[in-house]
Amino acid sequence: MSDANAPLLEVRRLKKYFDTPAGPLQAVDDVSFSIGAGETLGVVGESGCGKTTLGRTILRLQEPTDGQILFHGDDITKYSKRQLKALRSKMQIIFQDPYSSLNPRQTVAQAIAAPLVLQGIVRKGDKEGLEKKVLEMMDRVGLARRFVNTYPHELDGGRRQRIGIARALALDPEFIVCDEPVSALDVSIQAQILNLMQDLQEELGLTYLFITHDLSVVKHLSTRIVVMYLGQVVESADPEELFRNPRHPYTQALLSAIPVPSPDVKMERVKLKGEITSPVNMGQGCRFAGRCAYACPECSQAQTEETIGEGHTVRCCRQGNLSQNE
Repeated sequence: MSDANAPLLEVRRLKKYFDTPAGPLQAVDDVSFSIGAGETLGVVGESGCGKTTLGRTILRLQEPTDGQILFHGDDITKYSKRQLKALRSKMQIIFQDPYSSLNPRQTVAQAIAAPLVLQGIVRKGDKEGLEKKVLEMMDRVGLARRFVNTYPHELDGGRRQRIGIARALALDPEFIVCDEPVSALDVSIQAQILNLMQDLQEELGLTYLFITHDLSVVKHLSTRIVVMYLGQVVESADPEELFRNPRHPYTQALLSAIPVPSPDVKMERVKLKGEITSPVNMGQGCRFAGRCAYACPECSQAQTEETIGEGHTVRCCRQGNLSQNE
């Protein structure tokens, strides 16, 4: 019997490497965190930091190189194909590009019905049952019924993403990886989709892993935030603590780039210099050292995550004591 107080999802020292001619590319390296039921873990970082690979590896859309992924206390890295198929109804994903994630030859109804038939929730020949479930999902995500026989190319980005959300919800999941679900949408549509996702989370008790570039969005949505850089988590904390007291130089640079909607406020941005370290055959030292204004000789040594406050961890040997005098 699982512990009622245990997290819904726990990731332990997860690694995902890709083989290249030059050596292993460390897309996800030694990542650990947990997410409680009904919570949202925000994952931020620049392009190429491993956010999407992390989400796909957790769902085992890509096979992990090492580590553990515990869902309800069970290590799903050891699951067989048959067990994984059953797990799909509990763990789903909303993709970044709603157009490329949909089959252009399937109508809205067919796209939403496909997972229901695949998982055996509704029999393929049960047209009445399928139609009822499809219309129920369309109503839930705010997609008008008149689009039931429409193809993806006939819809705008916001409606396409509602199809993606409806398809993910069709199997009644507990955990959803949201891979930058609004980055391809207009700003006005982004707000509608984000509000919809929040309403669904409250209504259905969903748990999200929310991947995004938008720090303002992640602050608004997340219970906790992790900051990734070149495959590693460099800082994690709750939103209020992270925005009030960022302790890693990379986190400080990210937060300084958030635009302030006032011409009277002077923005003091942290400008990063230097080249991004190659993610292939990286050493043990700090991966951010080549772009860090506060780098010191100790940065060449292995960096470990250390707790500096309640729930606040940092992977930095300076631990917030930043000075350029050394």
